[in-house]
Amino acid sequence: MKKPGTTKRTKFIFITGGVLSSLGKGLAAASIGALLECRGLTVTFQKLDPYINVDPGTMNPFQHGEVFVTDDGAETDLDMGHYERYTNALMAQKNNYTSGRIYYSVITKERRGEYLGGTVQVIPHITDEIKTAVLQLDGSADIAIIEIGGTVGDIEGLPFIEAIRQLRSDLGREYSLFVHLTLVPYIKAAGEVKTKPTQHSVKELRADGIQPDILLCRTEVPLSAELKAKIALFCNVPKDAVITAIDVDNIYEVPLLFHKEGLDGKILELLNVWTGSPNIRPWQNLVDNLKNPLHTVTIAVTGKYVDLTESYKSLHEALIHGGLANRAKVELLYLSAEELETGNPEQLLAGCDGILVPGGFGKRGAEGKIRAITHARVNKIPFFGICLGMQLAVVEFSRQVAQIAKAHSSELDPLTPEPVIYLCKEWFDYRSQKKQVRDEQSDFGGTLRLGAYPCVLKKDTFAMAAYQTEEISERHRHRYEFNNDYREVLNKAGLVISGVSPDNHLVEIVEIPEHPWFLGCQFHPEFKSKPMKPHPLFRDFIKAALNFRDAQE
Repeated sequence: MKKPGTTKRTKFIFITGGVLSSLGKGLAAASIGALLECRGLTVTFQKLDPYINVDPGTMNPFQHGEVFVTDDGAETDLDMGHYERYTNALMAQKNNYTSGRIYYSVITKERRGEYLGGTVQVIPHITDEIKTAVLQLDGSADIAIIEIGGTVGDIEGLPFIEAIRQLRSDLGREYSLFVHLTLVPYIKAAGEVKTKPTQHSVKELRADGIQPDILLCRTEVPLSAELKAKIALFCNVPKDAVITAIDVDNIYEVPLLFHKEGLDGKILELLNVWTGSPNIRPWQNLVDNLKNPLHTVTIAVTGKYVDLTESYKSLHEALIHGGLANRAKVELLYLSAEELETGNPEQLLAGCDGILVPGGFGKRGAEGKIRAITHARVNKIPFFGICLGMQLAVVEFSRQVAQIAKAHSSELDPLTPEPVIYLCKEWFDYRSQKKQVRDEQSDFGGTLRLGAYPCVLKKDTFAMAAYQTEEISERHRHRYEFNNDYREVLNKAGLVISGVSPDNHLVEIVEIPEHPWFLGCQFHPEFKSKPMKPHPLFRDFIKAALNFRDAQE
């Protein structure tokens, strides 16, 4: 076998899903990446989504879940978050493609005459565009893990399936591997595990020209050797390539489960890759800490999309990571902001050790979030405001402390006479090194400040205590900004601006120092938190919540 580093070519793992959606392809891909890193290999990822939207940026969070933002400003699928949390891979624009983006590129080329007047077709033009997108990862890592969104059999996914079928011929067997995630349901009434859905899913995939090399069988109960042998026989795979993907208590157990099943070893065997023994100790320690916390803390998250926690996936995980840093179990209370508009905050937030108001867009539930912020400020409960949560904290402080009675955000009330939060029409883009200009008529996505931006911290603040450095870089996804016309009056009233852009123009972090822990940030720190490297703001927020809990006992 060849040792890693003796070839510049990347080997590709293609992951498809069958039977139904939401089986966990993203977590499976991330877990495979984690195991390969444990063996000393470098990995990268790509998600190919069949929907026609150019990117998830304008999609409803109820339908799609959160939008994950990369350093280079890409608005991507939430699975990008799984990839970054589980591995050292850094996602970017090239790591997430949709049908809309692929078709848009092909149509643009056709309009420019690049196809010389020829008839543009799904094969070869669309499939070639998909292959080009995949192959740009060649040479970037030892292994590239490519996840195909949707379910085998979906009509919109056929061009992607055809493209990876062609790639097997282009790359060869030692440079390409097909992993198929499927369902093996347990029928409780009959007390039986059924393999037929998996057989039909593989049959559907084979009809499209792809024979899976490895099957990941999602199931509620362990699969016996006899059942694995049956699946192997009818699906034409070796018995040791049938992997049990049983339900687990915590998603961070998945890499350990796959390793126990021998998945990483089988992948390396099929790809003809040599490595030493894996170092899975960090994952074992992580799971041990999750299962054996020393403390428990309750955090209220008040937002618009609390009925679907996938809308706050990175946030949810970052809070768990903050608990890990403090050996604490974090119990999350998702509370509808609209319920807070009419309900009693004292009752609804009773028993909470910390309150977090996350990001979002639009005015629905805004006054409920402001009531939660007032409750946290007045009762000295640790508070963390992110993006819109930070902006509403500024509005609340302006109204209740600085006595600016009509203070508001011009996003939520375009006619407000006191726009403490407003649409900043000119600002310096540190990534492009150019001045950006925007107004109310700009394209909806074009008005956003997206991706990583630098921030300079003020000494002797909560922010500086957390980061322990003078300059940081964090990811943004927002449209409105702190209005500098109100900076002086709010500062005199007690609001400290603890983080700003290097040119001092954009306010990034605000705090109330006369409070145990009250901080709002314009960026999204949750996007950079990892289970083995919790984000410092979440770490300190949970620590403050634990201190608050202890003081109440």
